[in-house]
Amino acid sequence: MRGRQLRRAEICLLVTVAAVPVAACGSERETVERPTVPRGMDRQADSDADRLAAEKAALDAYAGYLAASRAASGRSDPHAPELSRFLADPLLTRVQMSILQAKEHGAMRTGTLKSDPTVTSVSLDSKPATVEIQDCLDATGYRLVYAKDRRVVPGSGGGRHLATATATRYPDGRWLISSGAAHQDQPC
Repeated sequence: MRGRQLRRAEICLLVTVAAVPVAACGSERETVERPTVPRGMDRQADSDADRLAAEKAALDAYAGYLAASRAASGRSDPHAPELSRFLADPLLTRVQMSILQAKEHGAMRTGTLKSDPTVTSVSLDSKPATVEIQDCLDATGYRLVYAKDRRVVPGSGGGRHLATATATRYPDGRWLISSGAAHQDQPC
């Protein structure tokens, strides 16, 4: 029994001796958690991370918007639930009306729409936060056709043109595409 008590005392002494040099060199928090960073640098790293996260979320919402609108246009379904997952008004209503008008005229969209978006600006300090996106849309393989016989609707040929969009962060944290414009007079 006495040997066991001596062994415990030796272990406690060893732990105490081992811990003293660490405490003497700096605070335990600085040594264990993270190295000292110059004042302001940690805020810069946080803002860079926030900016990158906003860019990624906005581009994901934009890609979702394009995919959802292609799918809804292909089914002639202006009330497709996936539209509201990626779009907000006023753009949501414009897209729904466009799909509805095509449906009323017996037309639908078919084919592929190629996209190459880039973020042009990020404004996290504005209320609400926004991200501006610019894209070169290639609609050469994306056509408006008559639903009955798949003939191309005259005057609806696509090309490559500039498009812009705004992603907005809503109070629930979601990034949605709230506005957009196709600049068909500006080829890219």
